[in-house]
Amino acid sequence: MTSAALSPARDRAIRARLSAADPDLAALVARIGPCGLRVEADRSPYEALVNAIAHQQLHGRAALAILGRLVALAGGSFPTPEALLALSEADLRGCGLSGTKIRAIQGVAQARLDGLVPSRQDAASMTDEDLIARLTALRGVGRWTVEMLLIFSLGRPDVMPVDDFGVREGWRAIKRLDTQPRPAALAAIARDWSPHRSAAAWYLWRAAEEAKATAGQYVR
Repeated sequence: MTSAALSPARDRAIRARLSAADPDLAALVARIGPCGLRVEADRSPYEALVNAIAHQQLHGRAALAILGRLVALAGGSFPTPEALLALSEADLRGCGLSGTKIRAIQGVAQARLDGLVPSRQDAASMTDEDLIARLTALRGVGRWTVEMLLIFSLGRPDVMPVDDFGVREGWRAIKRLDTQPRPAALAAIARDWSPHRSAAAWYLWRAAEEAKATAGQYVR
C-alpha cells in the first residue's frame, strides 16, 4: 500500500492557516510540528470501507489482526468483492468479524459490484457530500466511516469529523474544557480552519493522545 505524505509547501500552508485561526491551536501545531497526515494513495473506496467497518468499536491492533486474517484467507492479498462474497460466514467469523460486521462488509462488496461504491477514478469526480450521501445508504456505514475514507484514502483536505471522540477530546484538551464540545459547536468553530480541516483533525487526534498520556502519568 502506497502512503503519500503532504508536500512541504502544503504543510507550511496548513500550519500557517491553523496557527492564525486560534492561539491554542497554534500552540498545538508548534508543539507537534509538521503535519503527519498520510493518505493511502492506492486504496480503493471499497477496501477503505471494509477496513473502516473492521475498525468500528475496536482497538486498532485488534482490527488489524482481523484484517490480516482476512487477507491470509484470501491468499495473501486484499479480497476482491467477488472473493469476499465467496467466503462463508464461518470463514469470516473465524477472522474475528461479528455477524453485524459480516453483513456490512458483504453489503459493501455487493454494492461495489453493483456500482454503488465507486472506483477511485469515479470518486474523484464526486463531492464529499455526494459520497457521504451515497455511501451512508449502505448497511453499517455511517458518516464517520465515510469521513475516514475521505481523509485517509481519497486525500480530501477539508473534512472535519465532528462526531469523532478523539477530535472532540483533542479540542477539549487544548482548550482545557471540563467537557467535550458538542459536534455542532465544533463544526461551527472549525469553519475558520477551512480549507485544511482534515489536517486540523489530525492535530486534534495528537492532542487527544497527549492528554491521555498525561492523564496516565497520574494513574498508579
